[in-house]
Amino acid sequence: MAKSSTWQDDYWLLLMEIYLQKPVGMKPLYNRQMVELGMELHIAPEVLFNKMCQIANLETPRIERIWETYSGNPRKLARAARLLREMKGFNNASLFYEGVETNESFEKDFKPVEGSDHLTPVMLILILDLYFRLTPITMVPETPEVQELAKLLKLKPREVAEVMEVLQHCDPYLNRKDTFINVLFAPCKEIWRRFGNSDTEELASYAEQLKAYFMS
Repeated sequence: MAKSSTWQDDYWLLLMEIYLQKPVGMKPLYNRQMVELGMELHIAPEVLFNKMCQIANLETPRIERIWETYSGNPRKLARAARLLREMKGFNNASLFYEGVETNESFEKDFKPVEGSDHLTPVMLILILDLYFRLTPITMVPETPEVQELAKLLKLKPREVAEVMEVLQHCDPYLNRKDTFINVLFAPCKEIWRRFGNSDTEELASYAEQLKAYFMS
């Protein structure tokens, strides 16, 4: 029977590596390294964040022992983490997770969408958040907010503006009837389905958390 990927005690080493990186301490929920570790282990960032809170509070004897052993010796921790990855087969994920049922619900948001080699659902979520802050006439590359978001996402302003144009065709309130063909329509439609009708303040809060991924 297939088993879901779950937390294992060895993973404390990998998470502590991130915790001890300067500045030492808690990292944002969507810190890039937190997300990448989550994708590596098939464990959602929310779970890793809660585990990191346990590290910060030294909540268990197991964590205390690991802290005493490695907190003052990052190189020793790095060697132990590297050995763990080699032993667990992290460098050969197809074998490591063979027969294991994994949930890629969060992982898909950080992988390129169909029709693009670099745009991800997370980027589209941030662009949708900005979409609700602008009017159609300002959804252009020259708008400062568009340029600022493009810089954060490492995109060109025209790319952000293009996504906003696609979102306009997903927006039922605009009710645009003109013929429109764009490879990003399907992924944008999916993001609209997930977030377009939700509370804009909740979307803004989520988008603010996601920005940590691009700032780290």
